[in-house]
Amino acid sequence: MPMLWGAHDETLRCATASKRSWCRAVAWACGLLWLTLPFSLQAQDYVRPAADLDRLVQELFAEIQSDEVAFEDVYETLLLYYQTPLNLNTASREELRGLLLLSETQISALLDHRQQLGPLLSLYELQSITGFEQLRSIYRVAPFVTVQSGNQNDARGPLWQRIRHEDNNALFLRYERGLQARRGYASPDTTSTGRPLSRYLGSPDKLLVRYRVSHTRDFSLGFTAEKDAGEPLVWEPGKGRLGADFYSAHFVVQERGWLKTLALGDYQLQFGQGLLLSSGLQVGKGAETITTLRRSSLGVRPYSSVLESSFFRGAAATVSLHKSVRATAFFSAKKVDANQQFATDSLAQFNTFSSGISTSGLHRTVTELANRQRLHEAIGGGNVTYTSLGGNFAAGATAVGTHYGMALQRRPEPYNQFEFRGKDNVALGVHYSYVLGNVLFFGETARSSSGGLGTVNGLLASLATNVEASVLYRRYDRNFHTFYGQAFGENTHNINESGLYLGLKVRPAPRWEVTGYYDQFWFPWLKYRVDAPSRGHDYLLRLSFAPTKTSQLYVQVRSRTKDQNADLTPVRPVPQPVPTERRSLLLFYDAAPLSTISLRTRLQGTHYREDGATLHTGFLLAQDATVRLNRYLRLSARYALFDTDDYDTRQYAFEQDVLYAFSVPALAGQGTRTYALAEVKCTRHLTLWLRYAATQYRHQQVISSGLEEIGGAIRSDIKAQARYTF
Repeated sequence: MPMLWGAHDETLRCATASKRSWCRAVAWACGLLWLTLPFSLQAQDYVRPAADLDRLVQELFAEIQSDEVAFEDVYETLLLYYQTPLNLNTASREELRGLLLLSETQISALLDHRQQLGPLLSLYELQSITGFEQLRSIYRVAPFVTVQSGNQNDARGPLWQRIRHEDNNALFLRYERGLQARRGYASPDTTSTGRPLSRYLGSPDKLLVRYRVSHTRDFSLGFTAEKDAGEPLVWEPGKGRLGADFYSAHFVVQERGWLKTLALGDYQLQFGQGLLLSSGLQVGKGAETITTLRRSSLGVRPYSSVLESSFFRGAAATVSLHKSVRATAFFSAKKVDANQQFATDSLAQFNTFSSGISTSGLHRTVTELANRQRLHEAIGGGNVTYTSLGGNFAAGATAVGTHYGMALQRRPEPYNQFEFRGKDNVALGVHYSYVLGNVLFFGETARSSSGGLGTVNGLLASLATNVEASVLYRRYDRNFHTFYGQAFGENTHNINESGLYLGLKVRPAPRWEVTGYYDQFWFPWLKYRVDAPSRGHDYLLRLSFAPTKTSQLYVQVRSRTKDQNADLTPVRPVPQPVPTERRSLLLFYDAAPLSTISLRTRLQGTHYREDGATLHTGFLLAQDATVRLNRYLRLSARYALFDTDDYDTRQYAFEQDVLYAFSVPALAGQGTRTYALAEVKCTRHLTLWLRYAATQYRHQQVISSGLEEIGGAIRSDIKAQARYTF
């Protein structure tokens, strides 16, 4: 469609208001030629296409290799963007960055277009803006944005009426259960010493109730109640147990004159590059090597996920002190899971202490219940940010103070020598972002009470219309402590790490794209299972080709080398770090031969080697199919084969699930993995999902271990969900 982009040259020549109508006419004329797109984009009231989150997850996450990262939070944040889309006529630079789908060049071009020609009249106008030449860019962003003029909330009446009449509201009920008996649910028994065996105290049923009503830049109200499998339903108000194990609720209002945001209940915070305060939308290293590198200062955000440790509970407010200055203050008080230990030495610094905070959110056994909400956590602080009128420059300062009711003290191991110890921690930081031409500079630096420093600085550059590059350097001292920070890094926490990241994205021809990165990192001090300072590197290269508007093919290679203690053998009686290498190859093809059928084929393989020793391999071949029989019924299924030598070569592959659920099982051994998912739209208000998944192992009569042990060769589960919109 090269003829469409002649509209852009004409638009740039419109320097006066008298020519604006002509520019609009050109954009609309070009829009008539866009009717061949697979969705309808009508002025203001266009029907947004359904978000293809499966494909988006493949693009952003690349190859998921870990079950320690909270991908559920990222996935849910994307869904929230779909439920409450950004208005392209009012969204700020930071909000547009938060989508992770637009380059800095595209964002600057869109803001310039708004400033020169006023608000967009239709999503059609995107095709006349520099940087949106690739229709794929518009396909990706369309489900998460809208085009509206003026303040749509002014004519909607008082707040209580807007909440009452809001269409974007839904009640979710979810049920989930494993079908095979696990050891933890066996009848009570005792050991040979007469002590009772550890077991789960509740049923294997997992239950979820969630309701949320929200409107973009106006309000959000919701609550969540969840019971995990194995957790008991107990009504003991005196012990803080009120039926379900986890409850969450929030009420957020926005854009009330000088009061920009007020959050009560549960919320998240994100400022700067997430070094001190970071919310859930953190993708990290992946096939998207440019836009996901920098963080966005999104400020206060409502929290409605089911992760039981990554949020604040209390109140937060953001106010406008000036057109260019905003200030945020927050306070949070909640109880977190932690064990309690008593000092055996009378000269010890702490009589009672905890060796660590548990973030699993599981309270199934006597021990887990004993640790439930044992540690009181109080956090307070704020942020002040200056943003230039054009949004090209922003700078701010953040302060976070944390107090625990019981001292934290890690086990006396050498690698824990510089970990946080005590009850109080204060961290102060400054952050900045600056757009200079086609280059974005960004960074954040902070210091904790221990004196440790953390810094992350980078740049994104548009070297040509089809070439983008990124550079990021980070350094986190071994005694730098931040509890709710999650800036870019190789470690799970921002401590004891230095690194340099280089990213590149090239579009050598229409429909073709090459992305890649190289990341070199160092760990100056010891780590768990690494008994010496160590280093490593990580690189990825992906070649993508889009044969048609509805198909995509890519091949991806990734390699990661890190030091790790060698296994104990007669040759090495003492643990000694040696290089371990994990390489993977991924082939992925996504096609829609018909408008009602989508097919996805995935072939991935991994090899793992420790210090040049025996090579371990694993692979997975998966075929997905999605069929929309009519407007009321959608069916999805997968059949996959996997074969791995051991757990080090386990395979991860994203699976479709019920709405607001995320599934990435770890597959190790030999066997098959299947699932079937049905989505039924019963009425205008009621939608049902039903999912069955099973893993069949070969040459294996016992699955897993401990309380999760299953006797047999199959592990399966069912999941049902209902959504009712009022």
